[in-house]
Amino acid sequence: MRYPPEHKTATRRRILEAAGQAFRERGVAETGVDEVMRRAGLTHGGFYAHFRDKTELVAEACAAAFDAAVPNLARIAALPTPAARARLLIDSYLAARHRDNRGSGCMVVAVAADMARLTGAARVGYSRGFAQHLERLGGALRLSDEAETNRVRVTHLMSSLVGALLFARAIDDAAHSDAILHSMRRCLRAEFGAEAAAASRGRAKGTVAAHDFFRAV
Repeated sequence: MRYPPEHKTATRRRILEAAGQAFRERGVAETGVDEVMRRAGLTHGGFYAHFRDKTELVAEACAAAFDAAVPNLARIAALPTPAARARLLIDSYLAARHRDNRGSGCMVVAVAADMARLTGAARVGYSRGFAQHLERLGGALRLSDEAETNRVRVTHLMSSLVGALLFARAIDDAAHSDAILHSMRRCLRAEFGAEAAAASRGRAKGTVAAHDFFRAV
């Protein structure tokens, strides 16, 4: 039976979404093609109609996850001040719900350690997607009017968020994990709120409620 082109496109999207969820939950090394196809509701043999091998799947699934963050980055970018933009990112990233929902969470924190051990297409594809994602994040946050300073500050903020979330997920004690999230939110709000306020050249500070931006970073 011949399927229309849109059917193949939709099936490929299902596989990428299933792979992204599995990689977030289990890690790249522990997730096989069989697991991805099972989650997508497809057979193992159908995989090769869409991808050459697992490395191609990894690269494209990571790229798709970074692309999925674009609408959330646009919501951050729409806020009126650097302080408001930074706070929204901090509060949403270091939320208990993000910590507890790996399958819909940040691809960076989920697979970065795996990527450091890989070579070839998967590593190249992830690195390219991550670099583009950092650039998009810098454009959304706009923590400084000077490009290089903005890049450094955004990288520092992202590194702090990823490290804090890793710590919170690694600790098998709910109260201690919650305390890490709380203390790091407070520290990062103080640091980036103050710096962003200075960078905004006296514009009025804005406030906003946190949203569930699990794919935002």
